[in-house]
Amino acid sequence: MITVNPDGKIMIRRCLVTLRPFRLFVLGIGFFTLCFLMTSLGGQFSTRRLGDSPFTIRTEVLGGPESRGVLRKMSDLLELMVKRMDMLARLENSSELHRAASDTHLAADRLSPGAGLMERIQAIAQNVSDIAVKVDQILRHSMLLHTKVSEGRQDQCEAPSDPKFPDCPGKVEWMRARWTSDPCYAFFGVDGTECSFLIYLSEVEWFCPPLPWRNQTRAQMAPKPLPRVQSVFRSNLSHLLELMGSGKESLIFMKKRTKRLTSQWATAAQRLARKLGDIQRDQKQILVHIGFLTEESGDVFSPRVLKGGPLGEMVQWADILAALYVLGHSLRVTVSLKELQSNLGVPPGRGNCPLTMPLPFDLIYTDYHGLQQMKQHMGLSFKKYRCRIRVIDTFGTEPAYNHEEYATLHGYRTNWGYWNLNPKQFMTMFPHTPDNSFMGFVSEELNETEKQLIKGGKASNMAVVYGKETSIWKGKEKFLAILNKYMEIHGTVYYESQRPPEVPAFVKNHGLLPQPEFQQLLRKAKLFIGFGFPYEGPAPLEAIANGCVFLQSRFSPPHSSLNHEFFRGKPTSREVFSQHPYAENFIGKPHVWTVDYNNSEEFEAAIKAIMKTQVDPYLPYEYTCQGMLERIHAYIQHQDFCAAPGPTLPGAHASQSPFVLAPNATHLEWARNASLAPGAWPPTRSLRAWLAAPGRTCSDACLDHGLICEPSFFPFLNSRDAFLKLQVPCDSTEWEMHHLYPALAQPGQECYLQKEPLLFSCAGASTKYQRLCPCRDFRKGQVALCQGCL
Repeated sequence: MITVNPDGKIMIRRCLVTLRPFRLFVLGIGFFTLCFLMTSLGGQFSTRRLGDSPFTIRTEVLGGPESRGVLRKMSDLLELMVKRMDMLARLENSSELHRAASDTHLAADRLSPGAGLMERIQAIAQNVSDIAVKVDQILRHSMLLHTKVSEGRQDQCEAPSDPKFPDCPGKVEWMRARWTSDPCYAFFGVDGTECSFLIYLSEVEWFCPPLPWRNQTRAQMAPKPLPRVQSVFRSNLSHLLELMGSGKESLIFMKKRTKRLTSQWATAAQRLARKLGDIQRDQKQILVHIGFLTEESGDVFSPRVLKGGPLGEMVQWADILAALYVLGHSLRVTVSLKELQSNLGVPPGRGNCPLTMPLPFDLIYTDYHGLQQMKQHMGLSFKKYRCRIRVIDTFGTEPAYNHEEYATLHGYRTNWGYWNLNPKQFMTMFPHTPDNSFMGFVSEELNETEKQLIKGGKASNMAVVYGKETSIWKGKEKFLAILNKYMEIHGTVYYESQRPPEVPAFVKNHGLLPQPEFQQLLRKAKLFIGFGFPYEGPAPLEAIANGCVFLQSRFSPPHSSLNHEFFRGKPTSREVFSQHPYAENFIGKPHVWTVDYNNSEEFEAAIKAIMKTQVDPYLPYEYTCQGMLERIHAYIQHQDFCAAPGPTLPGAHASQSPFVLAPNATHLEWARNASLAPGAWPPTRSLRAWLAAPGRTCSDACLDHGLICEPSFFPFLNSRDAFLKLQVPCDSTEWEMHHLYPALAQPGQECYLQKEPLLFSCAGASTKYQRLCPCRDFRKGQVALCQGCL
């Protein structure tokens, strides 16, 4: 009889207790295996009616490869359990040996229960493996019988050779090999059969023709569109504040801004309603997805709201939401990927399948982050519905970067471009890229009483520096020293405990100020000075609206993606000649002074001149609440990127040209007796066409004549006749894909016409070409709209 000390008995009991859950688990595995086999085999030999499932031979796969796969997985799982238990046993044995080297014989005793259990698990694993093989044989025989019985129906599930659906055979082949790569296919009923492939590819996607034996009425049924409701201007924004959500500092900032501007939005709505009169406006269903605020995109902005981070994007999004809501449209707002998927109807899976329902939104406003998220999760529906998307794009996207094939071939591909959208679907913060739509934002508008109070309360020698982050102040000691000779300098640089060393001691730093307090500071100051960064933000317009003069640096050479890190990778070649080009070009002196900061004498002379200059508060109409409402109303009412594009290819244009040469023989105009192009917006009556000088962009050529380049007019000029009407004979005419066409090649008289509509562009120039440029007039204070655009 073997005697065991008390410690050994305790360890044996502990081992048995530890292993008892494994026994229960193995028992459960066995029971589950039995149930699964009964279900699978029962399903194989049960009779089924044809109407039981939209896929007539679905049981073949559900009981076939999937069953065998599950059995194999169960066998693998049991083998894995053996390995894990063996490892645990070895660790336990090793631990016990270290604790009691003298009791080595007990370690072997302690392993014996586990060893026996492992043998039983191995036996079960072998049994499951044997069962899997037998089930495989039974199912193969069953499928063979089923195939013979249903041979007639199988013939109807062969991939058709239909010239109207040339991609169908290839898609069926792909489905055979890859249908299990994404669970979304099974969600739509794909089960590995030819019929399920064809049903999916004809009814969910659109690569194959409908199967004649399918219930076409049921397959083609779509929910009836909701009856159109007329939109009504709103003045109470409390519901919008609820729609915007909470929980993020960025959303809190946006809601505070919206609440502060409520009265101005209400007043603007009343004015625009009177201006538009009885125009009927359909209420649109609009989804607003702010992609850069989602956790999946990193949401780098929210944590920096209270630490001096950039607020321009949040200012613009807050104003977009307010404008859409005030115009009377129905909004959904999402700031998470989960919310986006739910609102779009994304099926479960990895994003390869179309949406589960027709897109319930007329328009979607998002950013580049949101655009990428939608492409990843909408499958083929993204291509189908992308014409409804509007992309908020601060710095703009030029056509050469937007066209994927062209960008790849000609070196314009970046991380942010190549979406193949209509360039007008990109909406910018400032009107710097005519190829895109100008969205903008708003600044607070002062009434006459407030303007007079500001003029009376201005300090003649007070300056506020544009820049909340310490990095902006580095290396600016020379400018600050000159400015300090004439003015008291104030800053709003963020800091936590200690004063930032980059801010000189003679600067009165207020720290990061809430927006109302910052506005009050601007109302006292004479000068708002920028040091070259940030580019094109809203703050200079707010300063000018509060009666400040804005002083900024001129860039020589101009900054662009070719020579400056900040712009590198952005989908534009635009050259920025100053910190705020809009303020320089559209406002100018006396409100805006642009000087060479590298010239100390010019810088100092500008400060002296500004101190003697008196200015009134000024805000361009397009940055008022009414101006933004008017602009977005026009876009929603007239921009339709889902309609078929106009004629651009040879032989497609009208035989009789609608153009006439202007009396001074310098440009083309739309003939008065010619009918307007139906559906064209802006109306073609505003078109003026000029032949630009070599090396000039169409944007610059139009501005030279006090006009704006209008890319939507390019198709009307894309013909040999347009050159002839300008008295430019073409020795030859070629159609090519190039973002500078239509153009006249120099030297020689070769005329080049545009082959790809998405490449019509106001941007871009070459000394080799004289570009044929479409221009239009614009409303005073509203550069985005022509005289007849409302």
